Amino acid sequence: MSLHATATQLVTLASSEGEHVDEHASISPYVTGGGALVVLLLLLWITTRFNRDR
Repeated sequence: MSLHATATQLVTLASSEGEHVDEHASISPYVTGGGALVVLLLLLWITTRFNRDR
């Protein structure tokens, strides 16, 4: 397979828009970020509870 044929196939593959359909709603970035913040704060609190030597 030549480089030109490979490049043509990749361009054709990349330009085929509209074929992928999501069947579910995406997760809100605010919910994801808020959940990550809560988990990290919880881990920080747990770490400070176990670190009593300071």
